[in-house]
Amino acid sequence: MNPNEHGKRVSSLFDNIATWYDFLNHFLSLGQDIYWRYRLVRTLRTGATGAVLDLAAGTLDVSREIMRRHPTLKILSMDFSRAMLCSGKKKVVSQPAIFPVQADGRALPLPDGCVDTVTIAFGIRNILPRSEAYSEILRVLAPGGRLCILEFGTGQARIWQGAYNFYLGKVLPRIGRFFSKNPEAYQYLADTILAFPNASALAKELRDAGFDQVGYQALSSGIVYIHVAQKPS
Repeated sequence: MNPNEHGKRVSSLFDNIATWYDFLNHFLSLGQDIYWRYRLVRTLRTGATGAVLDLAAGTLDVSREIMRRHPTLKILSMDFSRAMLCSGKKKVVSQPAIFPVQADGRALPLPDGCVDTVTIAFGIRNILPRSEAYSEILRVLAPGGRLCILEFGTGQARIWQGAYNFYLGKVLPRIGRFFSKNPEAYQYLADTILAFPNASALAKELRDAGFDQVGYQALSSGIVYIHVAQKPS
């Protein structure tokens, strides 16, 4: 499958589960997703542009957390799935500084150096090739700007003596199928987590793409990681 076909497939999958997405996020993570997003936003860096790009913004929960913590910022919320953004817009009608826009992470409709931080939560693994997304993120970041990624760790690492891995491979797709009536979407989620690079490999990707000051931190025993990288000044 070429990258364009992959992008269309991912967009279709998320369009189909948009109405269930928030509920399933909370249910499947036992509410930990709220804490993970809070920790992600704590790594955000503000600067002269007064703007942040929330990429793969989905239903805008990260955008809302950014606005809660930094109420003076302008937040550009971009996602490939129109249905996800439309679902999220209902939650931000009273927050005019959040701007939802449908966009491809490989071709951002933004000028060079226009944001101080790019956040991306549970979205970088859905963009192929990732190198094109990194290139665009570097382009739109101001010099010294920061990329903050929240993403699942690789499902190849044994967590909680394999209990998480069993949950990921066997339980998650069945729960997602029961609630969303879309068996492919949550099987896709499990498959992409299992295939995703481990934290050190992702850090190398970021350095190879041109970022510096790359670091990462595990949360919830390594179920998720926060990666932080900087555009060179």
